[in-house]
Amino acid sequence: MKRKRHTPEQIVRHLRDAAQMVGEGRTVAQVCRRIGVTEVTYYRWKKEYDGASRDSIKRLKELEKENGQLERLLADQVLENRVLKDIAAGNF
Repeated sequence: MKRKRHTPEQIVRHLRDAAQMVGEGRTVAQVCRRIGVTEVTYYRWKKEYDGASRDSIKRLKELEKENGQLERLLADQVLENRVLKDIAAGNF
């Protein structure tokens, strides 16, 4: 089965809806079935996104993406430096 990815905005909306449903007396299991996620996913979302605004979540995702790009650039640079050191030492 193909996994469905939710955007941060969708997650925040689901958490707000879930909080409202729990406030109305529904159980977490019922809420999870209603929003279409497992209880584990619900609690993970709640830990990560609860109390956050859409703007802050969007900014967090952008920073994570930028961090990944910078990590790849650093890895490429380290590899290039290692190759140059090996060539300069004559160990090729």
